[in-house]
Amino acid sequence: MKDKLTALLEKAITTASGRGLLQLEKIPSIEVETTREDAFGDYATNAAMVLASSVRDNPRKIAKAIVDSMDDREGLIEKIDIAGPGFINFFIRDSVWRGLLEEIERLGDRYGETNAGQGKRVQVEFVSANPTGPLHIGHARGAVTGDVIANTLRAAGYAVSREYYINDVGNQMNTLGRSVFLRYRELLGEKIDFPPEYYQGQYISDLAAEILKSHGDKFLTLDEKDVLAFFTPFAANAIMKGIRDDLGTFGVVFDCYFSERDLYRDEGVAKLLQELQEKGFIYKEEETLWFRTTDFGDEKDRVVVRENGEPTYFAADIAYHRNKYIRGFDTIIDIWGADHHGYLPRVYAAIQALGKEKDTLKIVLVQLVSLLRGGKPVAMSTRSGEFVTLREVVDEVGKDAARYNFLMRRSDSQLDFDLEVAKKQSNENPVYYVQYAHARICSIMRTAGERGLNVPAFDKVDLGLLKLPEEILLIKHITRYPEVLEGSAAVLEPHRFTFYLNELAAIFHSYYNKHRVISEEDELSRARLFLMKCIGTVLRNALSILGVSAPEKM
Repeated sequence: MKDKLTALLEKAITTASGRGLLQLEKIPSIEVETTREDAFGDYATNAAMVLASSVRDNPRKIAKAIVDSMDDREGLIEKIDIAGPGFINFFIRDSVWRGLLEEIERLGDRYGETNAGQGKRVQVEFVSANPTGPLHIGHARGAVTGDVIANTLRAAGYAVSREYYINDVGNQMNTLGRSVFLRYRELLGEKIDFPPEYYQGQYISDLAAEILKSHGDKFLTLDEKDVLAFFTPFAANAIMKGIRDDLGTFGVVFDCYFSERDLYRDEGVAKLLQELQEKGFIYKEEETLWFRTTDFGDEKDRVVVRENGEPTYFAADIAYHRNKYIRGFDTIIDIWGADHHGYLPRVYAAIQALGKEKDTLKIVLVQLVSLLRGGKPVAMSTRSGEFVTLREVVDEVGKDAARYNFLMRRSDSQLDFDLEVAKKQSNENPVYYVQYAHARICSIMRTAGERGLNVPAFDKVDLGLLKLPEEILLIKHITRYPEVLEGSAAVLEPHRFTFYLNELAAIFHSYYNKHRVISEEDELSRARLFLMKCIGTVLRNALSILGVSAPEKM
């Protein structure tokens, strides 16, 4: 509907300009938005106010010129109002809304999908936690955010690749190997003063026990270099296997796991830095190499090679992003923790130095999660190992509740996750409330079947019988689902689906509690059953994007 109204507006502006009502050289981008209140119609546009600066006229006068020039041949619009400083409000005919249900029936599981992406290649890189310990709930929020963004983009017509970047280079890896080795020696009876900066969790002792069981005490006599050559990759590989398993349980599967080590093969990072230095983007001060990120708006230049000759994380990130572009992605999306906010300008500087447009990189920041139990905070400490893992949360509340609750707020807003609420089989639990709406519809359909009432096809049902305000509201809400999907894909905001589903479930449950779907009037019953089928389709499709099931019984 938005697209149709946008086309009508553009044509009306062109007509008004041709008639001399508007002095306009070029039509700007027109935006049509869903209104927040029924009193302002179904859709509104601020086109007149946008045009005011170039037309140099009163916005309300411009709005009238546009409305007077509008040619609604399809009969979509029942009424148009000009409100406030020049908003144009559109009231769509009820019959038009009912007619849109045909598309839901025709497309079924594909309803809502678009071709906005036109097959463009997009890479979504997310989670990318160091392989030094199991995933915790902070990683879980980033995981579901990235996964749903990828699902949304795929439904919007993009060719999407999910990627996990394995940070398997650097001091943290040696620290991991040493942590396991110290626990190994401890298991062999040696008294160990375990450094506080080493990894403390029980999983470190478990890894040490595995090595002891398979190899005995043979590592006690080896040099540290030889010990780490075994302990570090053993621990990293075991932890990565656990991470993959945990993500799989959470419904997250990656197309590619990319190792940071690959960037350093054949002096790849060093060669890239040399190339950028020759182009003037990198300069040397004494023994340190600096990237001229200030040339691209950063507050200060950034180190890429330290005085001791060691490259920084930034150096590897430059190489990694270039690698993504070399692989042919049109757009790359990074899902990062909110603590990376200050890191953004240097990464944008890097891709511009690589000759890429800034807007080909999208970065989504994910804020922290506060874990609660019955409203009371659950203490977490990653260093001591006393953190709540992703696996523990999924085991306790289930995949569906975990995924849905992590998406209940904007990703850049802090989130309170209450384990007790997530487990409740009541309307207090948002995912239960939405899934119960689908289960109720399935129950209605089973009852209809038992009574010999089949759901008719669109061309065999009298939808004109759906006249109640709640029925029109339901129809409007479900037929706007494609707009939700396309909007979410455009701005990378997966929480839009939970907001949408919460509202749809509330409207449905209210309707169900007031009105009987199956009544003594067969034709009305069939019309309502058709509406129920359409609502069920939209619920399933939206839940599918979220990676959440749509149960038939609860």
